[in-house]
Amino acid sequence: MIVSRRLLTSIAITLAILSMPLRLVAQSAGDSIRTHSFVLGIGSSHQLDTYLSPLNYTGYQVSFVRETLRMTRLAHRRVSFQTLWQGTFSQTSNISGTATDWGGHIGYDALWHYNWTPVQGLRLMAGGAIGADAGVLYNSRGGNNPAQGRVCVDLSASVMAIYKIRLWGLDLGVRYQANMPVAGVMFSPQFGQSYYEIGSGYADGNACFSYPGNAFSLWQQLTMDIPLGKYTVMRVGYLCDIRQSHVYGIKMHDRSHSFMIGFVKHFRKVKKAERKTSVIL
Repeated sequence: MIVSRRLLTSIAITLAILSMPLRLVAQSAGDSIRTHSFVLGIGSSHQLDTYLSPLNYTGYQVSFVRETLRMTRLAHRRVSFQTLWQGTFSQTSNISGTATDWGGHIGYDALWHYNWTPVQGLRLMAGGAIGADAGVLYNSRGGNNPAQGRVCVDLSASVMAIYKIRLWGLDLGVRYQANMPVAGVMFSPQFGQSYYEIGSGYADGNACFSYPGNAFSLWQQLTMDIPLGKYTVMRVGYLCDIRQSHVYGIKMHDRSHSFMIGFVKHFRKVKKAERKTSVIL
């Protein structure tokens, strides 16, 4: 897929602007617990992309989510810093079974959350995120335009709640998180415009401003952490990923529901000074 030079310039400028808050983040102060998790999922996918076909496609999707979570400082306040790597692969077919879509995407998000503890065992978090996502959808009967590329960068709002409970003699952690893009830039061809025209420089204006009014998306995850040993935790949960847009005369939606399972590891970071002292002692 060839993308116009102006589109690449717009995306690069937007990424540079959105990444400016990263400079405000200092190194973690003191000891901190770092959480690393990796989960795999499988579920259903419901897709529509009128650039490729006016029909709805349904099928399956496999996905992964890799997460890190730790405490840091933002503007002299302690906040949670989270990173998310996500990826999917889907195969869907139309209702008559005459055509198939193959698709996939990978995305990265950096998130900052302020923390509150209103009652013992409950942790509420709210903040924002910057992220980027790229993917492609290929239709087996697409003719001259068999594939559709997807590239976007976003600012998102994010909320999270973590509740610690003791059940069946185990310390369980139940967590809900929701991320919703509120502003960004996305790539889309015009309706009926070919990628040859875009790549040859005969057309432009393929980068557009995105917001919930023309590109509503919502990522939700509900999980439970079950300890299996002193340092290992199993994570099971449900992931709902809704991505949709209506720009340049093209309607798109990609909605998936997945069962997720994986593992969590907790690490304790120690100050350098303490490490030196412990070696001496």
